[in-house]
Amino acid sequence: MRLLRACCLGVLAWTMCATAVADKIADMQVAAEQSGTASWGYWGDQPERYVSYSSHSNRLIPVYSFGISLSGIDGANSVYRDAERLTALYGQLPDATLNPQAEYFDQTDIHALQMAAADAGWKRIVLVVFDGLDWPTTRTTAIAANGSVDYQDGRGTGLAFLDYKGVATDFGFFVTSPANDGTDVDVDVQLVVNPGGKTPGGYDPALGGSTPWDARENATYLIGKSRTRPHAVTDSAASAVSMCTGIKTYNNAVNVDTYGRRYEPIARVLQKQGWATGAVSSVPISHATPASAYANNVTRNDYQDLTRDMVGERSISHRSEPLPGLDVLIGCGYGVEVAKDDQQGLNYEPGNKYLAPSTLSAIDVANGGRYEVALRTAGRNGGDVLREAAEKAIATKHRLFGFFGVAEGSLPFATADGGFDPASGEPEDPSLLADSELRRKYSPKITYTPADVSENPTLAEMTTAALDVLGQQEKFWLMVEAGDVDWASHANNIDGAIGATISGDAAFTAITTWIEGHGGWDKTAVIVTADHGHMFVLTDPEAFTGK
Repeated sequence: MRLLRACCLGVLAWTMCATAVADKIADMQVAAEQSGTASWGYWGDQPERYVSYSSHSNRLIPVYSFGISLSGIDGANSVYRDAERLTALYGQLPDATLNPQAEYFDQTDIHALQMAAADAGWKRIVLVVFDGLDWPTTRTTAIAANGSVDYQDGRGTGLAFLDYKGVATDFGFFVTSPANDGTDVDVDVQLVVNPGGKTPGGYDPALGGSTPWDARENATYLIGKSRTRPHAVTDSAASAVSMCTGIKTYNNAVNVDTYGRRYEPIARVLQKQGWATGAVSSVPISHATPASAYANNVTRNDYQDLTRDMVGERSISHRSEPLPGLDVLIGCGYGVEVAKDDQQGLNYEPGNKYLAPSTLSAIDVANGGRYEVALRTAGRNGGDVLREAAEKAIATKHRLFGFFGVAEGSLPFATADGGFDPASGEPEDPSLLADSELRRKYSPKITYTPADVSENPTLAEMTTAALDVLGQQEKFWLMVEAGDVDWASHANNIDGAIGATISGDAAFTAITTWIEGHGGWDKTAVIVTADHGHMFVLTDPEAFTGK
């Protein structure tokens, strides 16, 4: 029997002492939604309202590297100290963005860091992306985990990826702003209609802060609402492209530039050099972050075509000759059936929103395809189903495809207490939810069945399965996405955001455990970061300690 699911792997040491705190956090979330205010924090730029904003921010994002240094990209080497390099990066010199004292670097430097490791002879590279996790939410989770508010600035302590010392580690932070926002496209002809978009990117440290914990940060600016400095706020696609391909592009793009020209992400570059490649996600397999690991498309919303690219089938972007496909792809979206989806173009197949029925049939080894397929199976433990498929893929030298999830399209959302009962303050009178202003106060009420929990693997189990298969090759590259942090943050649910962060932390522990058991850290690099932030503001850290 699994121990409260593998999401608890990284928190077993503090589960018993933190249970009361975690339960309290759920109560805090419910009370904040119902009253519309909280003394301990809020989402947005209005302290008197618990929820005034529910999308991304341009906060500086932390990065934690293991087995590789950040010294070549931060401080004196920062692109933000050099006007010429900044102009080349953004396509123009953004207003108030040049900063001769910048310690931070750019999100595109994560791509450069990985390529430098590969060029220097590293043989195993793992990129861990906590979708939507910024420094304040990391700190809040760490406080809830260890009951201490000593974490005031810098790297901090209290989570596995903050504390791990099994190899040399480094810490820094970067700018996430895209090239622009507001670009229109035509999915059927893969055309960018208005290169340049409507709002240009950039980062003003006087408004956004010089560090992620800088008290001078301006929340209105960071959420793109400043009238004096309206820099574009990134989405998950543009940010993932920066980390995987090394270019600034428009929001919604998947490995195409601002003119729609296709670029090769690192997974495909390394694949040509003999590396095995893979992507794992707790959300749909072709959502923006995992899709940017491999595919090309002018829009992140063309899910079925993005999946086609990822598994080596012909797509709208690669019609005449399909891409080789990832060696491992494990994620969610199972059971999300949609008869019609106008955002996916004329070649959309009725059926699963993320995986066309013909694609699933074509890739399955049972039909002559190249992938051992593991699907959510009624009455069977999801971790067992995935592990058996991985073992078979290793024995037969096939690829591995795993497809799981619940009705929302993700793994079950874990909460701060390690359970699967997301807190919601929805009123007993459902008619109140018809009012849009009232509705935005409440996170969605989600109820999972026992089967939802048991029939899905955890992100940690997905990660281990991917490593087992990819590890059969001498060299491999893997992306692991903890995507539910973003989903909880969009719902303005701190209980869910903490739980999702802990689930991702467990996946990090699975990675370090696997590395230590498979030759150690020699020629191995792990990078842990996020694609963007949200706008949770913690005002009373003590509230999360249980004291």
